[in-house]
Amino acid sequence: MKTIGMLGGMSWHSTALYYELINQGVQQRLGGLHSAKIIMSSVDFAQIEQLQSHGDWDKAGEILAHQAFNLQHAGADFLLICTNTMHISAPIIEQKINIPILHIADSTADEILRQGYRTTGLLGTKFTMQMDYYISRLQHKGLNVLVPDEIACNKINDVIFEELCFGDIKQNSKQDYLKYIDDLSIRGAECVIEGCTEITLLVKQTDTKVKLFDTTAIHAEAAVNFALAH
Repeated sequence: MKTIGMLGGMSWHSTALYYELINQGVQQRLGGLHSAKIIMSSVDFAQIEQLQSHGDWDKAGEILAHQAFNLQHAGADFLLICTNTMHISAPIIEQKINIPILHIADSTADEILRQGYRTTGLLGTKFTMQMDYYISRLQHKGLNVLVPDEIACNKINDVIFEELCFGDIKQNSKQDYLKYIDDLSIRGAECVIEGCTEITLLVKQTDTKVKLFDTTAIHAEAAVNFALAH
């Protein structure tokens, strides 16, 4: 079994879910008392979020790259960045390490295409929805990507940072998100990516008829597959 390097803390709520899903996946595959071999570095999200809000992506990337190097030095065989948004730093991190990064957008796109969908909606932080680093990765895989309008993007982002990152689950926010999902479906989305690890805390597949793709679950399963591959 390969050792997974988990770069987490963004936020800790989603990192805890990653940890749970990965260990469940390994135990289901191997049985008995088996669990995943994990080395984790959990950053202070307040520092990262401040750099995000100021657009200082290079500094944020340097912080994550330093922690990624530490994970490699500690014995990680590959890296899992446990957040969608901070995959913007993947190129900076790749320059500092020589172990592979299991990219969340690649894993998600592969699963969507495997299930036969070609046009997807995308929900996430405003950075994920509006910047090129994530959408272009999905498009490169062959997906058509739709995102909400500017006003909706801002509201979606506010809920993530002001509620979900604190573990605060509000029913009115869930209803707003379900409306955004329906709007994307009306515009032609065959499915919708929950492209922020916290969104899965708010909206479940049982809440909507629109097919949802949970990036946290997909990424965690990909990590299990990679760790157990011979």
